[in-house]
Amino acid sequence: MAAPATFKDHFSTQAGEYQRHRPGYPTALFDWLAGQAPGRRLAVDVATGNGQAAIALAERFERVVATEPSAAQLREARPHPRVEYRQESAEAIGVEGGSVDLLTAAQAAHWFDWPRFTAEARRVLRPGGVVAIWSYGNSLVTPKVDRLVADFSRDVVGPYWPRERRIVEEGYASLVLPFAPLAPPEFEMTTHWDSAAMLAYLDTWSSVRRCRALASRDPLALLAGPLAEAWGEGVRAVRWPLAFRAGRA
Repeated sequence: MAAPATFKDHFSTQAGEYQRHRPGYPTALFDWLAGQAPGRRLAVDVATGNGQAAIALAERFERVVATEPSAAQLREARPHPRVEYRQESAEAIGVEGGSVDLLTAAQAAHWFDWPRFTAEARRVLRPGGVVAIWSYGNSLVTPKVDRLVADFSRDVVGPYWPRERRIVEEGYASLVLPFAPLAPPEFEMTTHWDSAAMLAYLDTWSSVRRCRALASRDPLALLAGPLAEAWGEGVRAVRWPLAFRAGRA
């Protein structure tokens, strides 16, 4: 199946790296989502990427449909007996109306045609069904490391971010969910990395890849030395607070 004509593909070229070098979502997030859903029969994860969220949902739901417009991302998706992967857009989900207990979009909603997505969410959710979207911006390590990464994001690769990046920086505040709002607890992703792992994560940024392709230079070459110096030896805790929005149909 061909990807939708409106699909903005910023990640297919680094699909494998995206799977290896992106942090994982917290278990507590999926426990909370499952507890809010009116049933455990069907969850749908749109723009699933490599299936990270879908696999977690499959531990809590009888069936998960995971849609993704990028064929390259789907080739990297991890198989699970309760997950069905489909090459579909978030705005056209191939499930029956009123059948979905939980609809999720992890680090992806800023790419959607928002009116079409919310209309589709209203169509597929069963009464009392839950829709949840979340995102994360820059990581938190130490003040010195955080300043370096923030300056790099703004001053070095800032011109190469897609315009949708501002929606992430706003914490999804501009995305209005036309459903009864839910008040989730605060969630954050955590991991422990050395400076090389952090650099590999930054290499998955779409702005880094676009800068390298369009400017014919490697922006990470400017950051590698200062980052290693600020980081020091060994591993450090790395945190990403999640901006989380949820509503009930």
